[in-house]
Amino acid sequence: MAKKPISLPAKELTPRQIVHELDRYIIGQHAAKKAVAIALRNRWRRLQVTGTLREDIMPNNIILIGPTGVGKTEIARRLAKLSNAPFLKVEASKFTEVGYVGRDVESIVRDLTEIAVNMVKAEKAAEVENKARELAEERLLDILIPSNRRPKPPESPVSSSDTLEEHENTRQKFREKLRSGALDERIVELELSFAQMPSMQVMGPFSMEEMGVNLQEVFGNILPKKEKRRKVTVTEARRLLIQEESQKLIDMEKVVKEALERVENSGIVFIDEIDKIASARGHSSGPDVSREGVQRDLLPIVEGSSVLTKHGMEKTDHVLFIASGAFHIAKPSDLIPELQGRFPIRVELKSLTEDDFEKILTLPQNALIKQYAALLKTEGIEIEFNDKAVREIAKIAYEVNDQVENIGARRLHTIITTLLEEILFNAPDEIAESNIVITQKIVQDKLNSIVKNRDLSRYIL
Repeated sequence: MAKKPISLPAKELTPRQIVHELDRYIIGQHAAKKAVAIALRNRWRRLQVTGTLREDIMPNNIILIGPTGVGKTEIARRLAKLSNAPFLKVEASKFTEVGYVGRDVESIVRDLTEIAVNMVKAEKAAEVENKARELAEERLLDILIPSNRRPKPPESPVSSSDTLEEHENTRQKFREKLRSGALDERIVELELSFAQMPSMQVMGPFSMEEMGVNLQEVFGNILPKKEKRRKVTVTEARRLLIQEESQKLIDMEKVVKEALERVENSGIVFIDEIDKIASARGHSSGPDVSREGVQRDLLPIVEGSSVLTKHGMEKTDHVLFIASGAFHIAKPSDLIPELQGRFPIRVELKSLTEDDFEKILTLPQNALIKQYAALLKTEGIEIEFNDKAVREIAKIAYEVNDQVENIGARRLHTIITTLLEEILFNAPDEIAESNIVITQKIVQDKLNSIVKNRDLSRYIL
């Protein structure tokens, strides 16, 4: 039977739209943006393919090569927000070969699965929020008008109906007050249930998580739930009760099933600093042995394998892997051949030019100048950089990167902080003027002496 197309949870953006979105935050690096845009769109395309061919379409994993501070990690961060799919960023240098103390590479899949479960759970919680809010309101009214305060119905049926009507009227009045916020600050006593967790210690190199055991699930149905009484405001009580009612309404089996499918079909892993686990040819002693071991452990995950997680078996055949590294010392060809073959797309990111720095300072939605302007605005100070000042800052950033150490756009943070140090320190105590204009002369007076002194610039900029 032919398989039907599956729709991705992500927004169905075209490659051009993805690049356009990335352009709002990242300057230049069009080749890298193009590569990740195609890869992201291919997630959706594969799932529209019917029949058995879908299983044979493998993702083209990518290596982003370039110096620090040119936008590799920023591309990953923005891609995560755009994809709306399970996304995990890890650093290759944090992992160790099996048998060494440290994290093993299978934890990547476990973490990605956990992210997917939380993502689907949050979506389901949003779907049942209105129902949960209604149930929480009824429970709050039960607390505010306890059953022992209700008048006992008299023997006469007529009087009984009057009493019940009176109670309903009282309840309705409290409901209106509750919705209007008139009772928000009132203190109520709340009973919340939680599962008792036994204290267990596992002797050995593996944790419960690594063995794929979820203690809460194991003991949740065996041990009785414990009630905990808390005194909280009505506002806090409403929040806690909505949370508790949402949990009851969500079918966790369906959540886990959908999460596993999402990871398998649309999961994305960004592996940063992959060059740190590559070793130059001819060296195979000391830590290099462990580095190569990490590569070999990483290989089956990238190639496609099944990993045991606490939510069940997870297949990684169609997970997209994007790796990045500066490759100052090692080269991509220093990775083991099998791993190289699993990253067929290689994109080189260019070093930033003076023009790039100028654009980075002003064009993106989260531009550095806009950030500092927003910070100082909280003190009642309006700060403005004229065009020549921006150009001068870009020029200094480029020169310092060229002469000292190329740390890319991160250099701008150091320079802007040094430039505005006095204003940031003196605001609002000693600054009378509410409008400050940063000119080219101010930039030169503050920074030129530091830039010219090579030793000083190493420490300050």
